[in-house]
Amino acid sequence: MSTDARLRSTLEHLPHSAPSPCSYLPDRVARHQAFHWDESQGRMPGTLYQDLMDHRFRRSGRLFYRPACGECASCIPIRVDVRSFEPSASQRRNRRKNEDVRVRWATPELNRERVELYQRYAAHRHPETTDAVSTLESFLYDSPVETVEATYWLDGRLIGAGICDVTPRALSTVYFYFDPEESKRGLGTFSALIEIETARRLDLAHYYLGYWVPGCRKMEYKSAIGPHELLGIDGWTA
Repeated sequence: MSTDARLRSTLEHLPHSAPSPCSYLPDRVARHQAFHWDESQGRMPGTLYQDLMDHRFRRSGRLFYRPACGECASCIPIRVDVRSFEPSASQRRNRRKNEDVRVRWATPELNRERVELYQRYAAHRHPETTDAVSTLESFLYDSPVETVEATYWLDGRLIGAGICDVTPRALSTVYFYFDPEESKRGLGTFSALIEIETARRLDLAHYYLGYWVPGCRKMEYKSAIGPHELLGIDGWTA
């Protein structure tokens, strides 16, 4: 049995979660398969993480998960070939609009500035969040893989932060949060453009955007970044 076949068999035997309301499509029920990478296991090899992404897995802190919703297969992994990427006219306008924003890449650092920024973001987007420090630490800043952080600054003020994972072949965006007072800048699109440029500079082949969910408005922006590839039963296709 090949290495890929053994991995596929192992992943298929992961237990399924109990059904819960889908966070993307309100009329659906969601289930998933997941496993936890404990701190005692050290860092997960980048090649293994790449294989997991190519088997539809994403990361949240030390939890690796993928949808397992039976007949529904609306959560479709999406990635961009960074060498063939060409920004659209609107994306080029977005880039020009944010020429005054300074971007710094570094090792992820959870500090007071990030917490306060996330509190403002969560109050606008996720008002149910109660403990910003615990949330950020558990699902973003506690990472078992190689992870980098881009911070976005305007006149010395932190207005955005994006967490990305790095494998030998790809840059994978994990999460981006920003100051809601700067919403008109389109910082989500801007951060994706910056991350694609960074992947190209690092000579990585692909930029992974997570799941694209047709019919989910908050995921629509992903399909506008291209040309892109989608992961189906026969592998990645344009």
